[in-house]
Amino acid sequence: MTIEEAIQKIHEVGIVPVVRAANLDEARRAIDAICTGGIPIIEVTMTVPKAPAMIEELSRLYGSSVLTGAGTVTSARQAEICLDAGAQFLVSPGLSVPVVQAAAERGILAIPGALTPTEVMAALDAGAKLIKIFPCGSVGGPKHIKALRAPFPDLRLIPTGGVNLANSAEYIAAGAFALGVGADLVDLAALRRNESSKIVDMARSLTKAVREARPKEA
Repeated sequence: MTIEEAIQKIHEVGIVPVVRAANLDEARRAIDAICTGGIPIIEVTMTVPKAPAMIEELSRLYGSSVLTGAGTVTSARQAEICLDAGAQFLVSPGLSVPVVQAAAERGILAIPGALTPTEVMAALDAGAKLIKIFPCGSVGGPKHIKALRAPFPDLRLIPTGGVNLANSAEYIAAGAFALGVGADLVDLAALRRNESSKIVDMARSLTKAVREARPKEA
């Protein structure tokens, strides 16, 4: 999948689920529930035990049907490991130019993190096409996205941190390109109680909220 195809997929779905599963079986069950709810995208964070092996196995299991990425990628070495494992996109909490460069050399999408206008400009200078705004909820949430979009009207921003069903429409209305959602979608406690239907229902609710909040095409 090309960089532009990955960007289009993320925008089309509108949600990037952040998964911090404890093991492969838990991750697989979470992905099955997320996909059933209409979100064929997954971001496995490097904070998960044996994350690269999990990404490799998930990529093998789901192939092109699920856009499988790696999150919390903070160094070029981590980037190379994740790319070798089959990650189709990389996400970082902040800007690491070596991570962006490592992904670009492989033709893979890198989504660096930023929070301030200065950090946004640095990410753009590094070649970022999508930028994760993190931790967005602690600095104003949708209002922060709207404020950033004023000087950067063409930016494609993915707010993450504090994003949930209650504020998802407000984020989209503020100009968010897509939303990064963690535990409010990937409820591992519910999964461990064999209540995966809660994840399915939340995935459906989030995608519906995003779809309805986006401007209607003329």
